[in-house]
Amino acid sequence: MNTFYNRLGLAALLAIALTPVAAQADNLLVNRVQQEQGMNLPGRGMSMSQVEKQFGAPQRKLQPRGGDSRKHPVINRWDYANFIVYFENSHVIHSVLNTPAGNNRNPSSAN
Repeated sequence: MNTFYNRLGLAALLAIALTPVAAQADNLLVNRVQQEQGMNLPGRGMSMSQVEKQFGAPQRKLQPRGGDSRKHPVINRWDYANFIVYFENSHVIHSVLNTPAGNNRNPSSAN
């Protein structure tokens, strides 16, 4: 019985200790979303040629992923200096800032 209360107390301490970490992560995400809203990033639905025409050539185009079935379309990723663009087939599905808050400290490691 004593072991049960010890484990319960340990679980409560861990929950309390981890609360500030979760709050900090939420703040980082909110800050990143606010930054993205104020920037001129490629919009959802833009074609690859439209992105290249408006933003120039990317620093790097990663190898396409997926495409093995209809449920797994081809996903392309282009890296620019300050942002990353994700394409499904040839159209933008998402653009994100290349920041530590987005866990992109070393985008080259995602090859």
